[in-house]
Amino acid sequence: MRVASVPSTHVYVRHLRTPSGPSPFVHLPDPDPDHPSRSATTKWWPPVMLRPEWAATADFDVFHVQFGFDACSPEDLSRLVGVLRERGKPLVLTAHDLRNPHHPTRELHDEQLGVLMTAADAVITLTDGAAAEIARRWGREALVLPHPHVVELDTMARLRRERALSTSSEFRVGVHIKSLRQSMDPLPVLRVLDETIRDLPGAVLQVNGHHDVLDPDGARREPVIAQWLEQAGADGRIDLRVHDFLPDPELWDYLASLDLAVLPYRFGTHSGWLEACRDLGTTVLAPTCGHYADQGPVLSYGFDETQFDADSLAEAVRLAYGTRPDHGASVDERRDQRIEVARAHDRLYRELLT
Repeated sequence: MRVASVPSTHVYVRHLRTPSGPSPFVHLPDPDPDHPSRSATTKWWPPVMLRPEWAATADFDVFHVQFGFDACSPEDLSRLVGVLRERGKPLVLTAHDLRNPHHPTRELHDEQLGVLMTAADAVITLTDGAAAEIARRWGREALVLPHPHVVELDTMARLRRERALSTSSEFRVGVHIKSLRQSMDPLPVLRVLDETIRDLPGAVLQVNGHHDVLDPDGARREPVIAQWLEQAGADGRIDLRVHDFLPDPELWDYLASLDLAVLPYRFGTHSGWLEACRDLGTTVLAPTCGHYADQGPVLSYGFDETQFDADSLAEAVRLAYGTRPDHGASVDERRDQRIEVARAHDRLYRELLT
């Protein structure tokens, strides 16, 4: 069974296939956006598969949209849907984001999502909370399937062993601002964390960010937060790390070094970052916006587009410091979960083709 998954190289999509042995379905390779006749190994955006002309001639059984449709206008998506209908190809949508973390407002994403929600032969989402929102907003019943592991299983096992052998008494809190996507509002979060950990012996606040927003000549420099971080770093109050995009091995080592990862989001839906932390045994402190708390056991604090609850953030940090909870998933749990998720996709695809 040939599945045109948009995209196929994303780690989430790769882990929809069984972890060992033959998979019941294959994902077509992503065409290279610069040369659509060739498959891409790493570059898939903007996704060629979403072009109506590609869908009109490609050889596939099921068309499955995961990510990347923000590259298309609602009109382009309607044309794509029309091509799939003409060819009798079932359309599956996995609704990862009900509020696009890269868009400052929700209107465009709502239009794009509305086209796909209305046309899809089946809708999947990751949490019960997101499924309830989908039912309320679009009247669709979504199949809820959990997010599979993000970190490879052998890497998970190694870093879990290293964590278990650690004798450090340090309590490391991490906030990763990357390149400051629109959904992030880290400064109020950082100010509370800075104040809170001063009273916690052995606690360290580590902040990682990219050169483009933190360098003096960065192309997307944010002067207010950059200046605050520079001063806090100079004062020795934070461990500031400025770098470019981290390759996966470095990213997993970094996340595994944290005791608590704080997500500074004021809107969003689900998080692969959260899942990677759970893979590695790093406790997550997530905002109350979106459906992060439905993904798995996390600590929560009040933060969304209308309010920020500083007291709940400080209280959650102190709780994590005092109890050192392990809210992660084991390697065996993740392996079993991945097998079941793969089987659920196979069942759905076959039902749509009968």
